[in-house]
Amino acid sequence: MGTKKRTWNKWIAGASAASLLLAAGCSNKPAGSEAGNGNEPYELTFLTTGDQGAKPLQPNDRIIAEINKRLNIKLTVKIVPEFSYDKINVAIASGDLPDVVTTQYPSESVSQWIKEGIIVPLNDYLKDTPTLKGKLEGDLKWTAIDGKFYGYPFISGVERSNYTVQFRQDWLDKLGLKPPQTLEELHSTLKAVVEKDPDGNGKADTYGFITNKPNAGDALTAFDFVFYAYGLPYGDYAKDDKGNVIPKFEHPAFKKGLADLRKWYDEKLIDPEFIVYDRPTKEQKFFQSKAGFMDGPLFRHVSRIEGSLQQVIPTGKLGYTAPPTGPEGKQGMATKSKNALFTAVTKKAKNPQKAAQFIEFLLSKEGRDLLQLGIEGVHYTKQGDKISYNESEREKDGFAPNGWAHPIAWGNVTWPIDESYLPQTEPRIERALDSVKVASKYIMPNLINKKTDAEIEFGKAVNEVYNQYFVNLLNGKLDVDKGITELGQKWRQAGGDKILKAVTEEYKKNGGK
Repeated sequence: MGTKKRTWNKWIAGASAASLLLAAGCSNKPAGSEAGNGNEPYELTFLTTGDQGAKPLQPNDRIIAEINKRLNIKLTVKIVPEFSYDKINVAIASGDLPDVVTTQYPSESVSQWIKEGIIVPLNDYLKDTPTLKGKLEGDLKWTAIDGKFYGYPFISGVERSNYTVQFRQDWLDKLGLKPPQTLEELHSTLKAVVEKDPDGNGKADTYGFITNKPNAGDALTAFDFVFYAYGLPYGDYAKDDKGNVIPKFEHPAFKKGLADLRKWYDEKLIDPEFIVYDRPTKEQKFFQSKAGFMDGPLFRHVSRIEGSLQQVIPTGKLGYTAPPTGPEGKQGMATKSKNALFTAVTKKAKNPQKAAQFIEFLLSKEGRDLLQLGIEGVHYTKQGDKISYNESEREKDGFAPNGWAHPIAWGNVTWPIDESYLPQTEPRIERALDSVKVASKYIMPNLINKKTDAEIEFGKAVNEVYNQYFVNLLNGKLDVDKGITELGQKWRQAGGDKILKAVTEEYKKNGGK
């Protein structure tokens, strides 16, 4: 990857329209403009991951023009799809760098960029960036390396969650069932969905539960709510009866939960093809009545999911519930994240102060208002606290419909849930807010809050091992006891032994015994 010397234009031309959204604000560079000499606008390129719910950037975007005017820059934005960090890495490896980049953190790529000097410390530029300075020197002080901040790490999902168990409420109503509260009730409800033909098409073509494959390099966690119900105490690791840190699949709750999941799989209650589905595919199957239950995020997605369902099934209704409890009343769903979105300034920036000020703008109230609402009098009007959205004008600049935001509002330095942002036009606002209230009660703690260097280096390899073995344990290709033992061996051989050593040291350093 590092030997590739493709230019931005060649890279864009070689990517499919589905995997890269074309940049806005591109133009030929006038001589001497790059460093922002005098009053000449500084040409600034921003490469970032997008948001699945966002619209594409539009030509002659007035929000980009307004940012240009306020910051005296000439902004070019290049967006890759949400979670497509590999495309970010390819772009950086090409050597034709943007001024500002957003990617995943912590990660091997960011660590390498720091070592190679591809991204630069922000410390010298914090005097003119009060929002950025306050966040980095406050709650994020621990992210400094030898006192230097190499970017802004936005960590989501620490105190608030929107990850829930979702279901076809109209089907449960038809079958006379209440939302399941225990694992036993969930099992019987899934069986009813599969066996009692709730969609009324006379075909046995409906599964009870559907999920999707994890993001590249991540472990499959969609079924973890079953293990939490059986008493798995942490979202990352576990401890054995001697207090040693072990992988969570070696905790007794894993074997107990796996027994339930294998039974569900044998009874065809789980869609067996889940490991090849991405999230949009999973949702489409839910909309098309191919499954009655799924896991996934809500909050702002309540209207999107129910609206999409009702486009296919006008009488369809979305339901959601807390994760089911196990025999001892235990339950859990989401895990506190150790991952962040990392926005940094690269060595390409001839005016790194301007680049840092752009990050400040994305974080500031001024920037948030512009990206969420637009330009007052053009994209919206305000009387007191009431906001009226001019949808026809907003559409011209890529704002998502129904009062939602500009394409670069999310997916770089914040998400709507962390801003508690919902437009006043949100038709299901009470349910959206309630879904966060429900989900946030069941966030599982981590044994270790910080991701170690060993996890960064070997995490992808051990997760691939886990995912492979989990699928074969689930579908019965492996004996449970033998499979878990072999999983432990292979996991450790793939780097898990080094991970456990590093995690144990971090655990003891922070007071663990």
